[in-house]
Amino acid sequence: MSISRIEWTEASWNPITGCTKISSGCKYCYAEVMSRRLCAMRVGKYRNGFQLTLHEDCLDEPLQWKHPMTIFVCSMSDLFHKDVPFEFIDKVFSVIKSTPQHKYQVLTKRADRMEEYFKSRTVPSNVWLGVTVDVQTSKPRIDALRSIKNVPIRFLSCEPLLEDLGTLNLDGIDWIIVGGESGIMARPMKEEWALNIKNQVEAAGKAFYFKQWGTWGSDGIKRSKKRNGKKLLGEVFQAMPN
Repeated sequence: MSISRIEWTEASWNPITGCTKISSGCKYCYAEVMSRRLCAMRVGKYRNGFQLTLHEDCLDEPLQWKHPMTIFVCSMSDLFHKDVPFEFIDKVFSVIKSTPQHKYQVLTKRADRMEEYFKSRTVPSNVWLGVTVDVQTSKPRIDALRSIKNVPIRFLSCEPLLEDLGTLNLDGIDWIIVGGESGIMARPMKEEWALNIKNQVEAAGKAFYFKQWGTWGSDGIKRSKKRNGKKLLGEVFQAMPN
């Protein structure tokens, strides 16, 4: 088990590591930076750096975790990457189904492939499905997510938020996460972009979670993400879905 530093989950499970970049939000990928660092440290699981790698030996890890947890699946990759066979994804969901004590969060930028996968499969009752929506051109991912039937929780990750997203269709969406980018090369997030989402989410009666400002604060000053904090309009908004 890997205890996660990501605020909106408890642990991470990585039967896949590595990925390829498909959108502007991927440009300064935290997982790539971390994978290369772990490779340099000679951590065996990351011997291939950020090259996509399937880890059959890690599939049974959640079977050992008896205490109920919320688990982020593939925090260091994308479960629906085009080079991950559906047969391997089946194995991941087989483990998920056999551990109903846990809740599993699956987040992807490959919404079309996730939609294709679930056309012939049922979403397990302990799975939350989400898509990343960081720029206007990624908004069609919301429609793909919404088209999947009988999803217990659908969520959006607007992180890193790179521009104003305009009007969002939140029908069928339960939870929205917003956050700024962190890291040396991080791009700033404007307060009005986050507030636009917050206002729409609250008007729709959904759960709004503001994760962090990241490297750039609300005042436009670059500093550590810890110093910039996680307050929006002086308050912490970190609602979870019911």
